[in-house]
Amino acid sequence: MKSLTDPLFFDNDCLSAFLWVNCENILVKLYPGRIVIPREVYIELSNPSVNRVKGLKAQVDTLVMSSQATVVQIIVGSPVYDLYFKLTQNPDPGNNRIGDGEAAAIALAKEQGGILASNNLRDISNYVQGFGLKHVTTGAIMKEALAEGWITEAVGNAIWQKMLNRKRLLGHQSFSDYLRSNS
Repeated sequence: MKSLTDPLFFDNDCLSAFLWVNCENILVKLYPGRIVIPREVYIELSNPSVNRVKGLKAQVDTLVMSSQATVVQIIVGSPVYDLYFKLTQNPDPGNNRIGDGEAAAIALAKEQGGILASNNLRDISNYVQGFGLKHVTTGAIMKEALAEGWITEAVGNAIWQKMLNRKRLLGHQSFSDYLRSNS
């Protein structure tokens, strides 16, 4: 069960799904002041090749300046850093190394007792299960927005299609398909 106060630690794929289609307002409505972006994810979103196509960094900066999101830096030598380093450089046998943004979000969610927001189930499932992390995906967030009355199923389908058009990997062909699979 998610708490109404737990921070959500977003990795790039989940956050950018909403940013690419200008729907970060869904996140702000559902999680006011609880959106946490690891510095590693912020750096990924600041990549010039990404920003040339779409000003994702500017959107994140707007969220931060309006106090709807915070960017958190992992301190070298801290337990969070030790876990981050392990996930990116020297994972336990049977686990794969993962990207900086995913590792930072996982390490912060584990060490600070928050919720991991990530769609990359293939890379993170072992860690979510092994660490007992609370976890949400873009689909779960959209379903929560539907339940709260912030979107309709039709609007959800339109947003979902825009996300798919932006090459977001969501695991279902439509929001309706997601809802049927996760009822």
